[in-house]
Parts: sequence; structure tokens; C-alpha cells
Amino acid sequence: MQDALWRMSAAAQAEAVRGGKVSAVELVDSHLDRIASVNPTVNAVTQLLAERAREAAGRLDRRRAAGDPLGPLAGVPFTVKESTAIEGVPTTFGTARFRDLVASADAPPVARLRAAGAVPIGHSNLPTLILAGMHTRSELYGDTVNPWDSGRTPGGSSGGDAVAVATGMAALGLGNDSGGSVRIPAQFCGVAALKPTTGRFPADHRILGPDDPGPASQMLVTDGPLARSVDDLALAYEVLAGTDPRDPRAVPVPAYGEPLPGRVKVAVVADPGGQGVHPTVRAAVTTAADALRDAGYDVREVADVPRLDEALDAYGRITVTEFAPNWPVVRTLLGRGGDRYIAMMMERTPPASADAFMKLMGTWLNIRRSWAEFLDEYPLLLGPVFTEPPVEPGLESRDRAGRDRVGSGMRLCTVTSFVGVPGVAVPTGTVDGLPCGVQIVGRAFREDLCLAAARAVEDRLGVLTPIDPRTGG
Repeated sequence: MQDALWRMSAAAQAEAVRGGKVSAVELVDSHLDRIASVNPTVNAVTQLLAERAREAAGRLDRRRAAGDPLGPLAGVPFTVKESTAIEGVPTTFGTARFRDLVASADAPPVARLRAAGAVPIGHSNLPTLILAGMHTRSELYGDTVNPWDSGRTPGGSSGGDAVAVATGMAALGLGNDSGGSVRIPAQFCGVAALKPTTGRFPADHRILGPDDPGPASQMLVTDGPLARSVDDLALAYEVLAGTDPRDPRAVPVPAYGEPLPGRVKVAVVADPGGQGVHPTVRAAVTTAADALRDAGYDVREVADVPRLDEALDAYGRITVTEFAPNWPVVRTLLGRGGDRYIAMMMERTPPASADAFMKLMGTWLNIRRSWAEFLDEYPLLLGPVFTEPPVEPGLESRDRAGRDRVGSGMRLCTVTSFVGVPGVAVPTGTVDGLPCGVQIVGRAFREDLCLAAARAVEDRLGVLTPIDPRTGG
């Protein structure tokens, strides 16, 4: 039985622990054995919290023995990205300079998962400082390997969590996303992921002191879960949603909204902005659209998404302007070659003046309005996560052409982060041994609609993971 525990869904694992069919310690030990078996190959789990996890599991078992009710994620092991705080553990961001930056408290999403009974089993790898590129390679921990093909990137920046979940080392991963960082590794590794609405999950991204970051960092970065099934994603969503005094941005909106009248309309855009899309990705969008039609959705191809090029330009100018004053210091923390990805962006996009920045903030709100009007007509949007199959590691930092190619590939992720709406990445199958997937984007605070549609796709197309790592293409 123990050999099979890590293969179970998060929901099934928690039910088994609550019902006394297995102990939480047995469940954790099964995952620790799996980590020992596959992590040397994929290098996704960085700081393993074996003893801490066993102690937390033991406390859960004692509570169950005493007759105390256990939470909806009782005993479920999860990984936490190296940029998110776990109390008593260094939050390294993958850089040697932060290897001793021990967190004094859990970040709000970690605390929420713990309160539901989940057990943090380890930190997970990321690009250095989340800034070194899309590929998950850090100065402190090295490269994380895509378990489907070692010659392809697992994506990022939450690549460690995606690989850990895909290979069965954890049932859930906790990443974050400001332009595709949970959705892209989900597509590349064959798992599901949720980027929530801005303000849906409480967070606290202050690491180095009491001061909060600027408006772009406040509005773009959202923590989000990764899982092997949409049902597990929904379970994590219900736990993570809510308010917290540490985050005044988080709003008390119900996790589930009122049902929409009639058949839910879904807009389909396979090639946002007309910049090109790989045939396998276009086919994945078509497959998902057919699945939604079969499930009773009103699926319609539309010309394009609102104001894509304008949004991408504003996203780049706002983030560069906010980031530029700290760049001379930050680039020294990125390690050899780790600064190339951001440096190429800053060479092309100079910081805006104060007057221009004020106008950009108005443009940002105006673009969000255009998207709200679009999603008022079409409550859901179906499109690609990344417009190519998984690419080679480090393509985005190799040269200008590689960076432009990756920037174009993630364009629908970038614009949906910019406007703050939710998106769920869900697999659609495999082509040539690599996973394919799509994302379903929805109205603000209607993650429930996105999850329901993603579940309809999954019900018809199946689940791809867990898998054993493959050592070649």
C-alpha cells in the first residue's frame, strides 16, 4: 500500500488519512521515498524538510487518534517555491547570498495550507531570484530537468513545483505567477495549475524588510497551486481563498459565484495577436474546444483578445520603470550569466519618466476595462498557455532572438496577468512524447467557472501524471 500512496490524488490521500486507512506519517514517508528515488534525476526539490514533515504528520496522527477533526488536506505533502517563506527555513530565491535568510513566519498561503492539514515537504527550485529566465536554473541549486525529456525545459519560474508534482514527489505545489510562472511549467510538465484573480489569495511577498514593493509587483504577482488533477486544484483553491490581515489586497469574495444562465459562452483564440502558433498547440486548443462543446458549452472562435500589443508594451514599460533603480544591485545577485534575460529586456525598454509612468497607470486601468467588457460577453476564454511545445533550456537567455521567441510564446499568459484575471492550465494529451495543454481564462473572481470548464476538458481527455522521469528525448 505504501508504494502506491504517492500515486494517489491529494483528495484521496487526505480522505485516507482522515478515515484512518493510512497514517499521515506513512503518507509522508511514501513521498520521501519517492523523492529519494527520482529527485537525483530531476533536481526539483531543493531543501528537503524530512524530519519537519514527519513531525507534522505525527501531530496529525495524534489528533486523529484523539478524535479531533482533520482538515480537507490532512497529511497531503506539498512543495513550496524557494521564493515563498516557510517558518524556520531559509528563503533562498536560489541565490547564494540568501542561503541563510531564515523565514520568521510562514507566508500566508503556506499558513493556509498547513491549517487545512497539508504538510510542507520541501522547497522547490526556481530561476535565480525568479529573474534569470523562464528555465528553472538557479545559482544555488542548478538545473531542474523536465521529466518528459531532459532536452526540454520544465518551464518556470515555478518549474520545481511542476516537476515535483508531475513525478509524484508531492501531491501539490505552491508557486507564483506574474506572467505564466505556474501555467507554463504546468503545460511543459503535464499537470494542472491555477493563476488566481489578483486579490483572491492573500500573500506577503516582503522578504528583506518591512517595505512593500511598487505597484507592478503588488498587482502582477499572485501565488497559485499546481496539482495533477483539476479536482485537487479546486481543493487547494478553496483552502487558499480568503482574507488575511497581512494582505489588505485580499478581498472577501465567495469562492463560488452564482450559476450563469443558459450555456456558458467560450471565446476561442488559438493565435493571440496573430504572431504565430505551433501546429501541435493549435491542435490542443481545437481538442479542448471540442471537449467543451461536448460538455455543453457554447464555444465560438473570435477574432482576437483585446488590445494585446498595447498591453504587452505597457506591461514591459511599467515593470522596467519600477525595477530599474534596483537593477545595479540585483544583477550582482544573479550569478554568472543570470542577468542576461533581464538585461536584454532593459536594453530594449528604457524606464519611463514620471509623467509617462502616470499615463501608463491610466492605460493599465483602461486595458483592464476592455478585458472586463470582453469577458462580460464571453465569460470564458480558451487559448494557449505557450504557443510552442516545450523549448530547450535557456533559450530565452541565449540571444535576442531566443528571448523574443519566448516572450511571444507566453503572450497570453503575460496579458492575462496584466489584467488580473484568473486562468487554469489543463493538459490535453501528448504529442511526440511531450505534454500539450491549454489555459481557460475567466472573469475576475470567477475561478469557479475556469475550474469547471477545465474539469470538463480533463474528464474527456484524461490525466497524464504521475510519471517516472525519462533520461532522454
